[in-house]
Amino acid sequence: MKEPQGGLIKYDEVGEWSELKLEILEKYARAYSQILTSMKATYPKLRHSYIEGFAGAGHHVSKKTKELIPGSPMNALKVRPPFDKYHLVDLDESRVEELRRLTACQTNVTVYGGDCNKILVDHIFPTIRFDHYERALCILDPYSLQLNWDVIASAAQMKTIEIFLNFPVLDINRNVLWRLDGAPPRKIEQMNALWGDSSWRSVAYRTDTTLFGEPEKQSNEVIAEAFRKRLRKVAGFGYVPEPAPMRNSKGAIVYYLFFAAQQRLADKIVTGIFSAYRKRGLLHG
Repeated sequence: MKEPQGGLIKYDEVGEWSELKLEILEKYARAYSQILTSMKATYPKLRHSYIEGFAGAGHHVSKKTKELIPGSPMNALKVRPPFDKYHLVDLDESRVEELRRLTACQTNVTVYGGDCNKILVDHIFPTIRFDHYERALCILDPYSLQLNWDVIASAAQMKTIEIFLNFPVLDINRNVLWRLDGAPPRKIEQMNALWGDSSWRSVAYRTDTTLFGEPEKQSNEVIAEAFRKRLRKVAGFGYVPEPAPMRNSKGAIVYYLFFAAQQRLADKIVTGIFSAYRKRGLLHG
């Protein structure tokens, strides 16, 4: 692929695990748009949107091939039948300008520059109203510990928004859990904001498993399962299938790809997609 214009853009370099994630997101976006479009024969007012909170510049550099590859927003724009509307958000000005250049001819695309934690909750999610026959698929792929629980809870409360969420367990371990006593206060605050409160401490560390009651860090699987329960019981999503662990070339889990929705059919489709990749040996754990 030839490099898009905008020489000042620094594209993110992504590993094979991120390319796998992009493939999974595209598969579900296609299925989602096909189903919602087919329902319009019965519900003519129905409209479905694609929302992305950390949209990036539209392309990435493949770590494997060193070539430019389309990111999730560009893949979503190629989905057929198309979404009715697209809402793309990023904090970085150069990425926002590149997204605007790439989508300049598409009147159904709105690009927002700013903090998605505020923009999603205050401006985008309120438009996806059940009584207005609006539905949406939202991608939340934070670069690090930048996502607030309020965004997740707001999506669940709307009852109209399905989410894919990258839970950044590697960054959580590196910046908080592996050095809890010495972690910068800002990182602790970000962890509280992502989890929704400070209860992650009692999940991540237990004292009843050691001889003298010393805190013992729990596994990634334990932390991911606790977050999955929060998505159901605290946020209020009806269905949260087992997340997909995305591993780097050394086998370490970089993040868990979570899906959360209110519909059984959505859960069934995503579970099927994840299962197919597991059978191919591409998802382990």
